[in-house]
Amino acid sequence: MTLYARLARPALFRLDSERAHELAIASLARGARLAGVLAGRVPADPRLVRELWGLRFPTPIGLAAGFDKSARALAAWPRLGFGFAETGSVTAHPQPGNPRPRIFRLPDDGALINRLAFNNDGAAAVAERIARWRRGGGPLVPLGVNIGKSRDVPLQDAADDYAATLDHIWAGADYVVVNVSSPNTPGLRRLQDATPLRAILERLLAVDAAKAASGGHARRPLLVKLAPDLGSEAADQAVDLALELGLAGLVICNTTIEREGLASPPDLVEQEGGLSGRPLRDRSTAMVRRARERAGDRLGIIGVGGVFDADDAWQKLAAGADLVQLYTGLIYGGPGTARRIGRGLVERMDREERSALPG
Repeated sequence: MTLYARLARPALFRLDSERAHELAIASLARGARLAGVLAGRVPADPRLVRELWGLRFPTPIGLAAGFDKSARALAAWPRLGFGFAETGSVTAHPQPGNPRPRIFRLPDDGALINRLAFNNDGAAAVAERIARWRRGGGPLVPLGVNIGKSRDVPLQDAADDYAATLDHIWAGADYVVVNVSSPNTPGLRRLQDATPLRAILERLLAVDAAKAASGGHARRPLLVKLAPDLGSEAADQAVDLALELGLAGLVICNTTIEREGLASPPDLVEQEGGLSGRPLRDRSTAMVRRARERAGDRLGIIGVGGVFDADDAWQKLAAGADLVQLYTGLIYGGPGTARRIGRGLVERMDREERSALPG
């Protein structure tokens, strides 16, 4: 058992979930240099390196969107062993999200339920924060920006809203993820249907092309984040649309609204919101495998859901993910989690006598 699991986690878990999260982000934002001393550098084994979308990922282990929503601790993530980080979800304007409490731990299941609803500082503030970070010497690893629909914007105006956010954050993003799959913004998941999703993506691709042309820059890889609750046919349609439009890839998957098989008390299980963590692991891995079989090598895939250790990461990579992300695994495993997973992947490669990761 790690020192974090023995001492720090019990203390943090006595605090309200969101209060503990805020303290962690504030500490990382203030003490990225100290975080580097405590947690070491990104693992240096060259077998962990992934090249994707013209970007170099020193490890395939990334921070999922939702943890650092407003880009407050960007310098900390590579120092904690992450090979990339994704900030957001970011909306066109600042918004507070749902009333508290809105994050709930389910220790018996290794899970979280959240109904945050895209609380963030808004696209302009996040873009400026990223710009300051880049001027100050970052990045050490690729940075993705996850964008979502503003809560008060009607669904029929979603394309304009996403476009406004992309216009702000485009310059600071190494890749962009379109979040149409959070269960916490009313009606959002309806945007995964082929017709509205096409309208949003075509608009964003046009913005991306115009921004690149105007400044002589490379276009940004554009990905879509899907829900685990999509039926197989709907998921296949999303893959096909991504291929048709020439998107860079998919993030699979977001949180689930299903609660089957949980061991936690009913007062926790029945909380509204999206469930993440171990109960999502196998479902997300199966969804990664299906998407890879359908897309072949034409899409990059980031696998997320239930990644707690190297075996979890290995399974997603073997299923066809190019990269993996974690959030809940970081909550339960502490600041050394990404580094432990990196070491574990190297050890697994040594045991398997393989020179490269699967995938």
